[in-house]
Amino acid sequence: MSRYSASGHDLTPLAPVERERLAARLTPEQRHVLLARGTERPFCGGLLHEHGAGVFACALCGLPLFAATAKFESGTGWPSFSAPFDPAHLRELRDTSHGMIRTEIRCARCDSHIGHVFDDGPPPGGLRYCMNSAALEFRPG
Repeated sequence: MSRYSASGHDLTPLAPVERERLAARLTPEQRHVLLARGTERPFCGGLLHEHGAGVFACALCGLPLFAATAKFESGTGWPSFSAPFDPAHLRELRDTSHGMIRTEIRCARCDSHIGHVFDDGPPPGGLRYCMNSAALEFRPG
């Protein structure tokens, strides 16, 4: 059974066979971040300085996660966004790894790790979605 977000995107979870098929095309770094909840090194991600018009989508399943208009320079070394493309496209989980309490962000369709969200972002929402470049693909538009 499929379900759609308010923005019209299919959020039906991927079948295990489809997830593995898509994962086979990932780089080792993308596999580490998306599938093993890894984090890329700060200031090294390929999308950190991407400022074109378009959408940042999940690198595994292609679901749009952030509009380029929500991207801002946080100075943290990772691409940062003030709001999601569609809140239904993200799943939040409590993360207590590394001696911290954080909120992990996962793709709602394929359940891949994308990054974390913090409450030190710009107004009006005050959120900073701190994402891994390896977890995203930029689609100009």
